Amino acid sequence: MGIEIWPIIKLALRKTVGEAAFTNWINPLELTSINASKANFVTPTKFIGDWVDRNYGDSIKFEFAKQGLDIERLVFSVNMEPKIAPTKKSSIKPESKNTKTGSTDLPGASLDPRYTFDNFVVGKPNELAHAAARRVSEGGDVSFNPLFLHGGVGLGKTHLMHAIAWEIKKRDPNARVLYLSAEQFMYRFVQALRFKDTISFKEMFRSVDVLMVDDVQFIAGKSSTQEEFFHTFNALIDQNKQVIISGDRAPVDMEQLEDRIKSRLQWGLVVDVHPTDYELRLGILQSKQESQARYNSTVEVSPGVLEFMAQRISSNVRVLEGALTRLYAFGSLVGRPVTLEMAQESLSDILRATDRKVTIDEIIRKVTDHYGVNLTDMLSARRTRSIARPRQVAMYLSKKLTSKSLPEIGRRFGKRDHTTVIHAVKKIEELQSIDNQIAKDIEVLRRMLEG
Repeated sequence: MGIEIWPIIKLALRKTVGEAAFTNWINPLELTSINASKANFVTPTKFIGDWVDRNYGDSIKFEFAKQGLDIERLVFSVNMEPKIAPTKKSSIKPESKNTKTGSTDLPGASLDPRYTFDNFVVGKPNELAHAAARRVSEGGDVSFNPLFLHGGVGLGKTHLMHAIAWEIKKRDPNARVLYLSAEQFMYRFVQALRFKDTISFKEMFRSVDVLMVDDVQFIAGKSSTQEEFFHTFNALIDQNKQVIISGDRAPVDMEQLEDRIKSRLQWGLVVDVHPTDYELRLGILQSKQESQARYNSTVEVSPGVLEFMAQRISSNVRVLEGALTRLYAFGSLVGRPVTLEMAQESLSDILRATDRKVTIDEIIRKVTDHYGVNLTDMLSARRTRSIARPRQVAMYLSKKLTSKSLPEIGRRFGKRDHTTVIHAVKKIEELQSIDNQIAKDIEVLRRMLEG
């Protein structure tokens, strides 16, 4: 049994790692030989080999083991003589500049037809992000470029980016709108290097009217990709082309992102998409219920069910919508109304997973908002009372509302020692008994975080 087994393993990996990861990382590999417990691969670039070894190495070894081969090491060597022919068919080749094509001709990610402004529920936590997205989608001169949206998973960043793209395409079908993830940007850049076709890459990305890059944190730490992203970004801004970026945190908080990129991203408008509150979650459920009712008109939802879900499921919007879809499916299949008891029973796994899943990042965000403190100051070495007290409150809540250890909490607050966290907890406990304002602040913050 030798290299002929690789197609079987690739087929299995395609199912386990997903289509996008398979296309980007597994498919370019070529198994050349198996020597004892070592599998030798040829890869287009060293970067791809290192990435696969680090992120998918265990999965590949596991699939070898399922085929009866005990592989302990994966060795990747770079193909120094890439075939030239694929450049003619390369997906990164731009359209002819003589014809202005629609955004669907650009090799980016596909847009989800569900993600429009009409389907986006607006509430206090996301109203600024929604207003900024609406303004950008209208076209014309915009005072903020780029628009940078940041926040946790499932809060609506991707929905807003898709909505912007759909609206721009509706207003101008010929607009060249390119939406893709940062990972796709990096992969296309690597492919351009592989096929020695960086000129086509640059021409395509710099010929768009609107560039949208999702999850930009993915390129942090990848120096060559950051370099190309920076130059692409600058070229578009200089041409007054709109750029929309999203990330899981603000540019200033991305440690491995180059300072010049952080600075450039902050030239425009940086908007935090805050975690949902109870009112927004209820509004999302009510909107989702209307669409569900069109397909499951026979399913009746008892009073109080949506309110219960909005109160208990606070992790993110995707989980919330998925929970309602499950209830409608269950009610339709068993032919019974969706009651509170049914919801508690059929959503037990989701409810367990979301109970008390408060994160330190969420605590820091809520405390900085409550006290009007800058996030950078919160994590800095500054000890002025206006900064130190909110920091102590955040440390106290992190200890009380999460299962993180004292050293873990200390590291999250600017790499502080665990003794600093102990002192903060004791200090806030003392102040709560003598300072009514501190006690009230703690109660308000606790309700917001647990609600």
